[in-house]
Amino acid sequence: MTPILVAGPAVEPVTLADMRSTLRSEGGEDALIEALIRAARLLVEATSRLALLEQTWRLTLDRWPRDRIVRLPLAPLVGLEAVRVHDGAVFSTLDPGLTALDPLSDPPRLLVDATAPEPGRPMAGIEIVVRAGFGAAPEAVPAPLAQAVRLLVARWFENRGDALDDAPMPPDVAALIAPYRRLRLT
Repeated sequence: MTPILVAGPAVEPVTLADMRSTLRSEGGEDALIEALIRAARLLVEATSRLALLEQTWRLTLDRWPRDRIVRLPLAPLVGLEAVRVHDGAVFSTLDPGLTALDPLSDPPRLLVDATAPEPGRPMAGIEIVVRAGFGAAPEAVPAPLAQAVRLLVARWFENRGDALDDAPMPPDVAALIAPYRRLRLT
């Protein structure tokens, strides 16, 4: 089940004005700063395995799990938008009464009633659309994660074109993310 981004966040966890102030930039490099903010958010999200700001994702399954519990790879969950099942011709939206969402588990879980229909095709017959993130506004993002974004942007802005060490994540940034990082057992 690979998450597919349907709609990204409307804002970033750090504003352009905030980063301009942090970087002491007069505004001539706004496009670069905005690109760095976006890249830093994506890196913090990938490292923490958390969606920082509200965004919509689609998950596709071939069939229901045997126990009818779908373990969702996105957190924190804001809500369930839709569950659709392909009947062999078209997707139909499942009655919300046939599902129960447990957003507080890690990973979040979706319980599907035994009476929910099976998909009518062998592959990609089920779509689950969810909203994930701490909230829609930058203030909803935990302060240490927003600070991790700021530190990455500042590091990249100050070291443009310079070869940085091979460490995948600066230690100070990794330390800010560590308490929030979702662990995965494989």
